[in-house]
Amino acid sequence: MHACCCGANQHHTVLGSLIFSRFIPWLEARICSPKMLCASAAERNKEPIVSVLRDCVEPSRPLKALEISSGSGQHVVHFAQAFRNVTWQPSDIDAQSVSSIQAYRNHLKLDNVKSPIQLDASQSWENWGGFDPESLDIVVNINMMHISPLACTKGLFKGAGIILKPQGLLFTYGPYSVNGVITPQSNVDFDFSLRQRNPEWGLRDVSFLNSLAEENGLFLQKMVDMPANNKCLLFRKESRV
Repeated sequence: MHACCCGANQHHTVLGSLIFSRFIPWLEARICSPKMLCASAAERNKEPIVSVLRDCVEPSRPLKALEISSGSGQHVVHFAQAFRNVTWQPSDIDAQSVSSIQAYRNHLKLDNVKSPIQLDASQSWENWGGFDPESLDIVVNINMMHISPLACTKGLFKGAGIILKPQGLLFTYGPYSVNGVITPQSNVDFDFSLRQRNPEWGLRDVSFLNSLAEENGLFLQKMVDMPANNKCLLFRKESRV
C-alpha cells in the first residue's frame, strides 16, 4: 500500500516506470468515486491476504487491530467485512490516503472501522495516536517496507513490540529477500530500480526482519508464499514468562 513515512509518499508523483506498478499500487490507482482511490493491486491481493489471516485470527472474541500504512483503504474495509469481531484502526501519513480511507468508511458504513489517523511509522509509538502498551491484538502492514526508509521498518517493529499484547500478531506483506537472495529476476530488477531512485528504499531481508523482531520481543512464526512473488510474514509477540 501507500508508503508510510519520511517523504516516501511522494513516490506517486515521481515514479513512472511500469515495473513499479506491480508493487506500488498508486501508479495504477484510479478514482472509484469522489475521494475513494482504487488500486488494482489491492483488489487482486486483498482476498489472498484474508485467506492467510483466517488461519491466525481468532474469530470467537473481540479483537483490536491497527493497520499501519493503509493507503487507499481497500484492504482495511475488506478485512473488516471478513473479520467482524475485529475493530480496525486504519492509518496513513498521507492526507489523500486518509481522505480515501474515510470515504470508504462512510460509503460502506462499517461499525468496526474507526476513523483513520495520520501516523508516521518512523516516529516513536507514543506519537501513533494514543495506543497504550499491550493494548492491541494485531498490527498489519502491507507493502510499506520496501518503499520507505529503513527508519519506518525499525519503527514498525519497535512500536509493535510495545503496543501488541503478549501473543499478539504483527502481520506484514510484500516482496522480500531471503538469506540475502532475491528471486525471481523481476524482483531483482525491482529492488535495483528502487535503490536507484532512493538509496533508502529496497527489499528487506527476512533474516534482518527476524533480528529486528527478536530485538523487540517478537519472533517469526510463519512465512507464506503469495501470488506475484510476495510473502506474508507472521510475527508473534513473546508471552511473559
